[in-house]
Amino acid sequence: MNKLFARALLSLSMALALTGCSAQVSTPQESDELTGAIPIRVLILPKFEVGDMEGDDPGEAQYYYERYLSGGDAYDIKDGSIDTKLYVKDGVALFVTGQGKVNAALSTSSVLNDQRFDFSDAYVISTGCAGASEGFGVMGDVYVISAAFDYDLGHHADARELEEPSITTWFHEDDFDSSSYVEFNQELTNRVFDLVKDVPLKTTDLTRKVMQEEFEGQEWASRDPQVLRGTCSTGDNYWKGTYDHQNALLMADTYDSPDPYACSEMEDVAVALAVERAGLLDRLIIIRDAVNMDVFILDGTPEQLWDDEAAMTLSESQTFDIFPVAMENNFAVGSVVIDAILDGTL
Repeated sequence: MNKLFARALLSLSMALALTGCSAQVSTPQESDELTGAIPIRVLILPKFEVGDMEGDDPGEAQYYYERYLSGGDAYDIKDGSIDTKLYVKDGVALFVTGQGKVNAALSTSSVLNDQRFDFSDAYVISTGCAGASEGFGVMGDVYVISAAFDYDLGHHADARELEEPSITTWFHEDDFDSSSYVEFNQELTNRVFDLVKDVPLKTTDLTRKVMQEEFEGQEWASRDPQVLRGTCSTGDNYWKGTYDHQNALLMADTYDSPDPYACSEMEDVAVALAVERAGLLDRLIIIRDAVNMDVFILDGTPEQLWDDEAAMTLSESQTFDIFPVAMENNFAVGSVVIDAILDGTL
């Protein structure tokens, strides 16, 4: 009897030990009560801020910080971008990822893998500025993005190497498709767009004048800014020009994107892939505002814009006075989405 009792006690102890092991490997996403993880309902991911987080000229983060995070807690994120905190308050979190695909992917992964926070029910909102696609958008527009493609991943040729002259220099490689193109939750995209499509947006007299003069007689260029659906091109280089524009159009067509190519930016494919690996791709929302065009205007050239010895006046004039207004437009749209998430109506 003693042996039987001992065996039973040993079996019970082993079962309890195994149960304990299972509890140890559970993630914060499984239970806030068990792990003490802080639940996050909205994670906002702007890419840069031009100054302080509040009280000065706003970049991509400031309006969101002032409205939702001011006075909240700030956390250091291991392997996050340098000198950047995760700001958290009342279920809303914000982290400035840094610019470019590498920064965006590493920052997003670092935040989502931090076990102090529970993102299992969070919506992720990637937000920032972009260049509007000629023929589609005007400066001041805000885009709800339904898909993104990687401008760099694939085969690019120098036009001087081609056997025959061509306006496009990109060649599709379908082996890359799982990483080079991401389509988002279209049902969520539809709900978000229906929610914000009528949000009024602002422009400036100078921006309106330049758009009408640069693209004279073209109806698309003379309209007021709007909230539109679109596909974005993610590239690690800040490109402009007719040839790269044609490459982007070709990519959107090749990938059979659900909406037209709307804007160029430098992070969203990377954000999407990091979010996908965290199991949250169906809860990703991307909101981009147009602060310039994806083609040269004002007779600008690459040397005038980007040469180290060139004055920056022409480069700055590519955005005219629209940048701060576009930041307001982005927030006008984004805040509607965040409020809907927080009050449970999205």
